[in-house]
Order: sequence, then structure tokens, then C-alpha cells
Amino acid sequence: MSAALSSLRVGFAGTPEFAVRALAALRETGCTIPVVLTQPDRPHGRGLKLAPSPVKAYALRHGLPVAQPASLRPQSGQATVLDVALDVLVVAAYGLILPRAVLDAPRHGCLNIHASLLPRWRGAAPIARAIEAGDPRSGITIMQMDAGLDTGPMVTARAVDVAPRETAGSLHDKLADLGARVIVDVLRDLARDRRIVATPQPEDGVTYARKIEPGEAAIDWRLPSALLDRRIRAFDPVPGAFTALDGARVKIVSAEPIERDMPVEPGSVVAVSAAGIDVACGGGALRLVSLKPAGGRAMAAAAFAAGRALAPGARFAIHADG
Repeated sequence: MSAALSSLRVGFAGTPEFAVRALAALRETGCTIPVVLTQPDRPHGRGLKLAPSPVKAYALRHGLPVAQPASLRPQSGQATVLDVALDVLVVAAYGLILPRAVLDAPRHGCLNIHASLLPRWRGAAPIARAIEAGDPRSGITIMQMDAGLDTGPMVTARAVDVAPRETAGSLHDKLADLGARVIVDVLRDLARDRRIVATPQPEDGVTYARKIEPGEAAIDWRLPSALLDRRIRAFDPVPGAFTALDGARVKIVSAEPIERDMPVEPGSVVAVSAAGIDVACGGGALRLVSLKPAGGRAMAAAAFAAGRALAPGARFAIHADG
């Protein structure tokens, strides 16, 4: 516990597991956390029972006060922040827009933990879009929030390498841990200096990480295998890339590209071996290593092929609905 940090009153706003790491790090510093904002409980699982967000579950386990306004636009929602004296509000994947009254309420404003090296990948899905694009590096930016979409001035940024076979899930974990460490460092500086120093984002290099739509995860075998490989890793674990065989949907758990010419129609099975199922693409081929049939468990692609007597000449649908 830091004596300096214990003097800070830090609000927190976040919803998914990514944000839990930061909230846990803040609690462990000993700073006062007068309010934790998170989204309302949502239906979850086959029974569609209301379930708390990961942030709410953590906060309740540790006795932190929780507020779940459906929106911060009406005065009733804003009161959860405006009526609490805060030095700063830390935001991590909260999912609700912060109006100007909320942005201005804490003494030192609102700090966002963003999972990219801004200004690249502003927006909703920076981790997945970085992998889909084949970025060699990603990172965390601590940004002082303004009314724009991830446009505020930067307090600090830390980079990490994206591993050759990185998935969205593995990069998520790296960045969640990094974000937790970096926000603590920023708050230590704030406790010492009593001010936040931020630099405007550069105008060059702006890209937007649009929200992932479920239909994007359907494999189009006419695309190059290298791009399909990146998409499969970008959509792992959610929404999960998928294809179809004989009208039945099949999730692709893991795959790897094969750079060689395939003079057959995209989607055609060209080889089946213990290593997996090789499928022709618009350029090269993709070796399916692990698959999950609808309603079943993930299994080695070779076992999947053996159970269905899959042989060269079989075809996966160009689109999962096709």
C-alpha cells in the first residue's frame, strides 16, 4: 500500500474482465474507491438469467460500492458521479458514453485505459482489429477523456509485441495486465505532483476499430489464407470464426496458413492428415488444426475428419450460410 495513493479518491467505471484487472490493482494500492460504475446486469447462458458484469462481481466480493445506471445522460444517472467527491475517474471498457457533466466532475477529470497505441485503433474493438491487420505491436494508452471517440490527449503509452500466433484472447490478457500496471503508475504521479500532464494525439495515423459484427466471423474461403488466419485469431475467443460442412456450422478453434498454390475451388479439402485438414483458399491453403462442431466439444481436426470420413474433394461452404 502506498501512503501517497491512499490520499486519492478514485472512481472507477468498467464492465468486462479487461477492466477487473485495473480495478483490482487500484484497490490493492489502498486508494479510496467511493464508487464503481458498471453496466446493468444482462441475461446470460442458456437460461438467460440476469448475471452481473465481471466488474460488479469483483466489486461486491470486496465490498466496493456499485452503481449501475442504464445511461449517464439523464441527471439521475449522472448523480452517481456528481454527488461523489472524486480526484479522478478511471474508465476501462465501460461501454457507456460519459457526458460533459461527468467528464468535468472529478477534480482531475477522467482517465481512460485504452487497449491500443493511440491514435491507431480508436474505437470499440482495438485488440481484434490489431490482430486482423497483422500489427506487429500493440499497447496501452492512458488518455485524458474528452467528448470525442478516444480523441483525448495522451498521458502515457506502453507498447507490447504481438506474438506471431497471438489471439485476441492472449493479447487481451497481456494488455489487461499492462493497463493495470500503467494506471497505477499514472496515479502515483498524480498523488505526488497533484496534476496530470497530457499531450495531444498526433493527427497522422488515426484508424478506427469498428465493433465486430457476428457475420464477420463467417469464413469466406475465397480470401487469402494469411488473412483468414489473422481473422480466426482476431475472433478467438469471441465471436469465434466458423464455416459450414454439409449445412452444419463448424467453429474453427485454431488453424495455420499454408503458402502454396491450390488449383482447386476455394473451400475444397485438399489433404487430411494427423496434422489437420488442409482447405484451399483464394490464395494458399488453411490447415484446420482444431474444430468445434455445433453442440459438441472442441476436437482435433483429424478426429473430426475421421468421424465424418472426410476426404480430399469434400467442400466447406464459401459462406457459413451457403
